[in-house]
This record gives sequence, structure tokens and C-alpha cells, in this order.
Amino acid sequence: MKFPAPLARTLGSAAIVVALAFSAGCTATDPGNGPTTSSPSSDAPKPTTSTTPAATAGAPEGFEDLYAQAVEWEDCDGGFECATVEAPLSWQYPTAGTIDLAVKRHPATGNKQGSLLVNPGGPGGSGVDYVTFAWSTFGEPLRDAFDVVGFDPRGVGASTPVRCFDDARKDKSLAMDFDLDDDAGLAAMAAEHAAWGAACAESTGDLLGTVDTQSAARDMDLLRAVLGDEALHYLGFSYGTQLGATYAGLFPERVGAMVLDGAIDVTLDADAVSAGQAAGFELALRNYVTDCQGGAGCPLTGDVENGLRTVRQVLDRALTDPYPTSSNRRVTRNLAFYGVAVTLYDQGSWPALTQALEEVLTSGTGDTLLYLADFYNDRDPDGTFANNSAEAFRAVGCLDSRGTTDVAEMRAQVAEIEKVAPTVGTFFGFSGLVCSDWPVPPVAQEFDLHAVGAPPIVVIGTTNDPATPYAWAQALADTFDSGVLVTYDGEGHTAYARSNDCILDAVDDFLVDGVVPADGLRC
Repeated sequence: MKFPAPLARTLGSAAIVVALAFSAGCTATDPGNGPTTSSPSSDAPKPTTSTTPAATAGAPEGFEDLYAQAVEWEDCDGGFECATVEAPLSWQYPTAGTIDLAVKRHPATGNKQGSLLVNPGGPGGSGVDYVTFAWSTFGEPLRDAFDVVGFDPRGVGASTPVRCFDDARKDKSLAMDFDLDDDAGLAAMAAEHAAWGAACAESTGDLLGTVDTQSAARDMDLLRAVLGDEALHYLGFSYGTQLGATYAGLFPERVGAMVLDGAIDVTLDADAVSAGQAAGFELALRNYVTDCQGGAGCPLTGDVENGLRTVRQVLDRALTDPYPTSSNRRVTRNLAFYGVAVTLYDQGSWPALTQALEEVLTSGTGDTLLYLADFYNDRDPDGTFANNSAEAFRAVGCLDSRGTTDVAEMRAQVAEIEKVAPTVGTFFGFSGLVCSDWPVPPVAQEFDLHAVGAPPIVVIGTTNDPATPYAWAQALADTFDSGVLVTYDGEGHTAYARSNDCILDAVDDFLVDGVVPADGLRC
């Protein structure tokens, strides 16, 4: 998901719940970024996992050795095991070389049924980091039955990564504002996105052209094989639903139990995705304002419409007069929007937004907004970044889909977006410029979106999801020949492990016992 100012990542909400903690030594990193993986001493035993003939059957020609590789697991992070799996640089050219995929799992605590791969979203989210945080939030039946396996997709994190700017240049870019009301502002924004592309090409090399979602889905089939599973059991959140849907389209006969939570409509192009997200974030912000004004101490006075106008005024002021902070940094409009947007992923983060708006409106300073923006961007207080999610987000997105670059068309799109999202719509326009000068071409779709022949695939949508609007879950469930729609009536991004027992039980019963929930179940 992309728009030209902040990047609308679709990370699973379990990894984006903001807790303000301005104490000594606190960091603004994602809670999903768990402790650093530690390796045992060099003479520690390294248990191996051997694949079975059934698991490796059907390996693509030229990749049989990779499908048959043994995995060496090492203890890490207390109860978890870490490993590196070798994958091809290119799934089209077997002799092009290999890359590394970082993998981390927590073994099943009961009678093991197999492995469950999980992906938190993004694109660019680290499954290795996510599984550290999320394993304890999953249902007990699921943890008993499966090795829960997180992996960093190609180009991401501890796998062979996409690299672009150094931290200082990246920090500068993420804070940049552009006045998009004139052509000069559009040209400046396009030039900045072109600079990203050039830096990524120089620092990443051939990998940059192979980090598309289809290649990542083929990597998941490789992981399925080396983990010894005949079918892929999978739980994907947000962008992870696109990854899962792609796998189902490529390998419908190898789909096991699959749950896609916070679903993306895979039939939409990049421009339609931007418009949908704009409406989703506008709805979430409206619901926040309504909730805020219904309680005590809300800084947004008047009715809901006036409250929304106040938020827009806060954002617009930062374009011409960035907010000062207690550091030497200032809160630009881009950073201000990051700070607002991150709190809308989960209702539990709404108090943080109230605190940020209270500070801006009463003191004219932006310390809380800056903290929230850094949290979203995984920026540490020393100016370094905890991961390469922003780089991977661009690299994957530009290979998967691109929007129009015609200025007249983009301006017409912005006008339509702002009709449904007058507060935040401006941040979702001109998305085509993100990839207009990307140095590698997009990848052609090689699979059937309907996943004909796959067993039931459970799709979960949240009615007031800002990042992946509910209509997308409805559309994805309808696109699959075997889609089953489950609805969570509530706020926030994704539902499993953050909503209610109805969702938790439905997912656990399906993944563990094969009990398919009733199509149309509402929780």
C-alpha cells in the first residue's frame, strides 16, 4: 500500500499498539521487534530437520536441491529456534545464485500437527520479529498443535535485505513535505522517489528485481517443503493476506488450513488501493473523534465535523510551520500524519492521539506526535532505524503494482478521494509517482486469482479497519472459489488475537480441527 507522503503500510495491528512511555531509555520501536536473536556457542549442538519425499515432491525443475535442503535450528530467545534457509535469487533462473531467508519458530507445546507460517504484513514486516511478540497472544489450541514459524520475506530484515539510503538520508526523506497544489511540488516529490529508486538499485543489486510478492510466495512453498509439511498451513495479516492469496493462486493443491486476516482485495490496482485506504483512515479518524468527544478532556471541541476540521488544521499548519519539539527536530506535515495514522490501527492507541492533539493545540509543540511518527517508522532515538521496512515496502510494492503517472488523472483522483476523505485524503493522492522512476520493471501476474481447487480459505474482515477496509475482505472472499468470510464488528486493523473469543475460537477451531466457520459468521 502506498501514497506519496507517509507510506500506508498494512502491518498487522497486533504489532502496532502504541503505549506512550516517555521515560529514560524508552524507544519508539514496534512492540513486534522482539529481543535480538542470540546464537549459542560454536560447539553447541545443532539439531537438523530433514524433509520428507512427500514434502519435496513437485519441486520446480532446477530447484530440487533447495527443496531437499536440511534446516539447522539453533536455540534463540528462550524457547524459540532460529535458522537460515537458502532460496534462489530468481525463481525463473536456477543458476542466478541464492539468497538467505531468516526463519524463527516456537515448537508446538502439545502433539504437533505440523508447522504454521505467519506473516504480519507490510510489505516489509518482519515475521522473525513478529513471531517473538505474537506467539504468546495466539490461542492455546493453536500453540499446542503447531510449530509457529515466522520468516522474513526476501528483501526484508534478517533475510537478504533491500538496502537504499543510509539512516541519515532516510530520516531526512521520511520528514520531507511537498506542496502538491502546483507542478513544482509534484516534480520535487517525483525526484525524491526517483532518488530512492536509484539508491536502492545501487545498494541492492539484482535482488531488487526479485522481491515481488509472487517470488515471496514461491519462497513459502520452499519453506513448506523444508519444514516437512505436505500442505502449507498459514496465518497472514494485512499484506500477509496478499501473500497468502498469491500462494493459493500459484499452488492451490498445496493449500492446507489458511486464514487471511485484514484482507486486501487482490483485484485492485495501486490507485484503487490508495482510494480505499483514504476512506478507511477517514472513517477510523471520524470514529476516534466521536469517541473522544464523548469523554472528558477531549481537545477537539464542537461537533464531530468541527473536530475533524481541527485535525486537518493541525496537519496543514505543519506544512508551512512545522511544530517545534524538545529536540532539534521539527514535526513536518508528513511526520504529523504518521503520528496520527499509527494510532488508528488499534482503538487501544486512541488515548495516545488525544495526548498528541492536546499538546499541539495547547502548547504548540509536537513531542508526542514525533514520538508516534518515530514509532510508526521504527526510528530509534539516536536516529537509526530498527529495520528496513520502508525500503522493502517500496521495493515490493513497485514490483507488484503501479498507479497512473498522468498528472491530470492524478489530480482528478485526488479530487474524488477528498470527497470521501476530506481530512486525510490529500495524503493518499499521487501514488503513481512513488514508482514512476523505479529502476526495475513490474512483474506480470502468473497465477489465477480464484485459487481453483483450493480447500476452504477463511478471510477475516473488520468493519472499521482503516488500513484494509472491510469491503476488501468481502471482495477477496468472493474472489476465491472456496472463500469463507468471517466478520469482526469493531475498530482497528485485523482481528485475530486482538478482538474477541468469537474470532479466536473460530480461527483456532479451523486451523487445529478443520472446522470451517459458517460463511458470513459475525463476531
